[in-house]
Amino acid sequence: MIDFEGDDGLESPAANEHEVRRALAQGDWHGWRLDKVLVAMAPEFSRSHLQGLIEQGLVFLDGAAATLASRKVKAGQSVQVELRPTAESLAFRAEHLALQVVFEDAHLLVIDKPVGLVVHPAPGHWSGTLLNALLAHHPDSVHLPRAGIVHRLDKDTSGLMMVGKTLQSVTALSRAIANREVQRLYMALVHGVMPSGVRAVEARIGRDPASRIRMAVHPAGRSARTDVQTLASAQGFTAVCCRLHTGRTHQIRVHLAHIGHPLVGDRLYGGAVELGLERQALHAWKLAFDHPILGEPLEFVRPPPEDLAKAWQAVATDIAPGDWPAP
Repeated sequence: MIDFEGDDGLESPAANEHEVRRALAQGDWHGWRLDKVLVAMAPEFSRSHLQGLIEQGLVFLDGAAATLASRKVKAGQSVQVELRPTAESLAFRAEHLALQVVFEDAHLLVIDKPVGLVVHPAPGHWSGTLLNALLAHHPDSVHLPRAGIVHRLDKDTSGLMMVGKTLQSVTALSRAIANREVQRLYMALVHGVMPSGVRAVEARIGRDPASRIRMAVHPAGRSARTDVQTLASAQGFTAVCCRLHTGRTHQIRVHLAHIGHPLVGDRLYGGAVELGLERQALHAWKLAFDHPILGEPLEFVRPPPEDLAKAWQAVATDIAPGDWPAP
């Protein structure tokens, strides 16, 4: 029998960030690695997370900090660990972050997402996301799938997004997207000179088998279509308007790279840092759809951030967003 001691009245680690758990090392623990002992003491946590607690100086043997996971434990030693929740367990918490709200009523939000804002918590980004901001802005969103998020933009893509505020709205918006009833237009700058006109790119997209962080055109992927309209070319670059018919991960980025015209600044898919852009030259500038409850048509347009606006003017000097027909 392992005899654990704990601080009276403490909640679980997910609710309390400083639970202290103590135990006397039993005979069968003698010679075990410290991280293995911690797994026995706190089996609800992964070994890697417990190793992180050791590295942070939150584990003690006989009252002295033990910072090596490989350290051997002796029978009878006092083992103490200050349990901290995993980053993932803290991800779905409200954070008061600034939101650029373009439209809001009782049913939905339309926001202008800035460059650098991650939409949904994921490894490496467990806080400071749009989801965290939505939980603070609209507390009832805690009861909604993904806090009402029905589509996403990449971290370094700016522009318009819609978010449902009720389950009815989330369901209706998701169906509208699936039925291709939402108009989503993007402005982009690509490498190379593209021919005039509109090109429909239809190519299946799936996870790149050679890289877990990339998507790729792949026969086993999901169907995807992007319409690309050439607007202007200069200095070896082309300004285009893209219309999404589907919403696969990295869809525009993958499709443009697939046809030999990667986005300026998109180093993941073969683009280079040019025109003063350190991120992919992609902005969701127009969003049009019917109100999910009232049925009235809604249309929103937002200009690009300063970095993309400046680069855009270098390629399409006389063309501003909205001065062209949708593809």
